[in-house]
Amino acid sequence: MIDEKPGKWYAIHTRSRFEQKVYDGIHGKSIEVFLPKIQIMSRRKDRRKKILVPLLPGYVFVNTGLDPEEYLNILKTVGVVRLIGFKGQPVPVKNEEISSLMILDGTDRTVHNRDYMNSGDMVMIMEGPLKGLVGYYVRHKDQSHRVVVSVELLNRSLEVEIEDWALEKIK
Repeated sequence: MIDEKPGKWYAIHTRSRFEQKVYDGIHGKSIEVFLPKIQIMSRRKDRRKKILVPLLPGYVFVNTGLDPEEYLNILKTVGVVRLIGFKGQPVPVKNEEISSLMILDGTDRTVHNRDYMNSGDMVMIMEGPLKGLVGYYVRHKDQSHRVVVSVELLNRSLEVEIEDWALEKIK
């Protein structure tokens, strides 16, 4: 699915709602670019219509060797904020992750953006009978998502199995 081009995929952070402009701008410079989208039903005043929207709002992906001229060309594109990286250096995205995004691209399946959660992150249950419950996120290998609620005073912990869609990470 991914071209065997000598570059790597990098994530570009865009200005709010500038994903398509960035895609068009970089594509116009003959640089390989990817903007994953999903189909949603849009409510208009007089009708409902299927439209494509960015799967990851605020991000576009570019395949580049990152030579200085091309890097500068990418950064000068209208709407580009920066390439995602660490300590000022762009970090490539894993090919498997790009392949997965390419599979999701254009799907009409329900896809929900969720905060990335690691075991130990503080979370709150947002829906269902346990709404408002706060605890720590735990994921056992090959098992369901769970929330652990600890009562420090009693030195006890309770583990509740919960659907991940009902969880929200607390910052």
